[in-house]
Amino acid sequence: MSTRLSDIYGVIGDPIEHSLSPQMHNAAFKKLGLNCIYLPFRVTQRDLKSAALGMRALNIRGFNVTTPHKTAIVEFLDELDKTAQEVGAVNTILNDEGRLIGYDTDGLGAVRALEEQNEDPSDKRIVLIGAGGAATAIAFTLARRARSIFILNRTQHKAVKLAKDIERKLVKKVSAGSLTRDSLFEALRDADILINATSVGMYPKSKQTVATRKILHSGMVVFDIVYNPVKTLLLSEAEAAGAKTIPGVGMLVHQGAEAFKIWTNHSPPVEVMRRAVMEGLSGL
Repeated sequence: MSTRLSDIYGVIGDPIEHSLSPQMHNAAFKKLGLNCIYLPFRVTQRDLKSAALGMRALNIRGFNVTTPHKTAIVEFLDELDKTAQEVGAVNTILNDEGRLIGYDTDGLGAVRALEEQNEDPSDKRIVLIGAGGAATAIAFTLARRARSIFILNRTQHKAVKLAKDIERKLVKKVSAGSLTRDSLFEALRDADILINATSVGMYPKSKQTVATRKILHSGMVVFDIVYNPVKTLLLSEAEAAGAKTIPGVGMLVHQGAEAFKIWTNHSPPVEVMRRAVMEGLSGL
């Protein structure tokens, strides 16, 4: 009696225990009746090359990649799509008959999260905090649409490097600077959208915030890519200042939905994925 093999997917990172991607993707597979399973794999930096080799050897169909491997994994892949080439980072891998192809869906996930809240980033003045993997993907994606982008990061040279990379590859002027209270206050004066693309405020350090109500203002949109807790301290401070808030769950779901589409060629059941994430968060 033969048994039909299932397609295996997963997420690699370190740590990985907190990931809600398994619940999100397994709910989507179940909804569409796909014979697939998605598993979390803790992979250290030392074992990253072995993980890529194992993906080929075990014929694992696809992986998501999370902190801290989004940049380092690139050298072990066979090909990058256009967005991943620009960004220099990957959050999704497709195993195409032994060829590992890298994609980055973080930027598109962020845009979709804004758009579903009726916030089109086109022609907007955006302040982006962070210069890591997710921030880089968001910056490149928004640079094509926004009127202006101001990148602030605690380590200034990383923000400057990201701005110069965007200018060189997209021929788009981007400002950058060191993240201080004064620099953020000045940048936010005329900002339409503030995006926190760092892990500041993430559980268990949920009493931290990149900005308080004193420097935020009504009429602006505050988008925090942190999704645990759903309402971060930054979003609470933004509400108190009269700003519109967008939590990170939307980006998590939409970047995952794009990965799902790449892997399966099926239209992702976005609301099923969102419910799975919210159920997972309520159980934490």
